[in-house]
Amino acid sequence: MKEFGYRRASDVAGAVALLGADPDARFLGGGTNLVDLMKAGVERPSHLVDVRELPLDDIEPTPDGGLRIGATVTNSELAAHPEVRRRYPALAQAVLAGASGQLRNMATVGGNLLQRTRCGYFTDVSQPCNKRAPGTGCPAVEGVHHNHAILGASDHCVAVHPSDMGVALSAFDAVVSYETADGPGDVALNDFYLPVGDTPHRETALPDGALITGVTLPPAPAAARSRYRKVRERASYAFAIGSVAAALDIRDGMVREARVALGAVASRPWRARAAERVLTGAPADAAVFAAAADAELAAARPLPDNAYKVTLMRNLVVAVLTELAEDGTRSAEEAAR
Repeated sequence: MKEFGYRRASDVAGAVALLGADPDARFLGGGTNLVDLMKAGVERPSHLVDVRELPLDDIEPTPDGGLRIGATVTNSELAAHPEVRRRYPALAQAVLAGASGQLRNMATVGGNLLQRTRCGYFTDVSQPCNKRAPGTGCPAVEGVHHNHAILGASDHCVAVHPSDMGVALSAFDAVVSYETADGPGDVALNDFYLPVGDTPHRETALPDGALITGVTLPPAPAAARSRYRKVRERASYAFAIGSVAAALDIRDGMVREARVALGAVASRPWRARAAERVLTGAPADAAVFAAAADAELAAARPLPDNAYKVTLMRNLVVAVLTELAEDGTRSAEEAAR
């Protein structure tokens, strides 16, 4: 590991100034991804700016009925918060599915959004990788790619984003807030991650030197009945090979509102807009759920060893939507008694 300096920031402006003074510095939250990448030689910062003690660790209601989540809130705190569990249960489920308890106790919301792909070629500095070393190629296209992207990829990169939390945040139209030397800013999570294109090394829309300060969840009544389902290769702590965050508002057997996002299928949490369009205004039945999944996955471009993900994701979307519809029916029957 390269030798590095360490500074602890006492306020947001000071943290931004410390990073601005050294473009090779990095912000340090829980360190659950960054430190691993430093050990592998992927990240080689000259300094770490510790932001864990900044006053960004609250979860507060917003005036319009949403929630504001500070960037240094830990994953464990987020998953356990009663308002998160009540208003956005799929988010709590996603966080609990995302890592071991020890990692959740350290990992932060801001850091989770900035975690980088677990593609083996990216984390192995002896291999070429366009995301790590632009212009060197993407060996995963012809190599090991069984858990790589089927949506939104390019010949330059087929890696997937590993976040579970991000999938639920995408479904709920979260907004990321940040601070720069020029002042604060906001960006919708669904615009936060950049398309791969021919610049896979450019991963987010954050300005240079920006510090994430929080995430805001707008009010979403449909989110109160939401679910996150993750499929992985083993039952213990593992990254997803496919996941779905979904919410349905069903009235009189018809879908009034649908929220669907997919994970482990693209370089970013994938908002399933095509599926949502099919669902909205349609009967809440198996045929519509299957049609919605097919509409989203029509754009899939799998590689030889990850084509199984198309079938996996179709079945997963249908299963989650069916469970939500059944839950809604039971709740309606109970309310009518």
